[in-house]
Amino acid sequence: MGWVFVFLAAISEIIGVMGLKKYSQNKTLLNGVIYLGGFGVSFFFLYTSFQFLQVSIAYAVWIGIGTAGAVLLNMFLFGESKSTARFVSVALIVFGVTGLQLLS
Repeated sequence: MGWVFVFLAAISEIIGVMGLKKYSQNKTLLNGVIYLGGFGVSFFFLYTSFQFLQVSIAYAVWIGIGTAGAVLLNMFLFGESKSTARFVSVALIVFGVTGLQLLS
């Protein structure tokens, strides 16, 4: 059950990052709600996951999924660079997170 909460926390973090990007470009109430709501829900799910998983593992996986997701989101939705080095770096994050999850 803890991994479900970590996954929901990571998805919420990615939504928060999307809101932050949109809010930095256009300070509307909706963008602010997406930004703050995404991060707020993310912290709630992450905190809940600590009841089932070690904090160090849950936190590292949350950060990894959120970082990889945010990079990919910005590359495909907001036109950031799609260099090979960035894709390799995201793949390394995914491999590291997968390794942590398998070993815990």
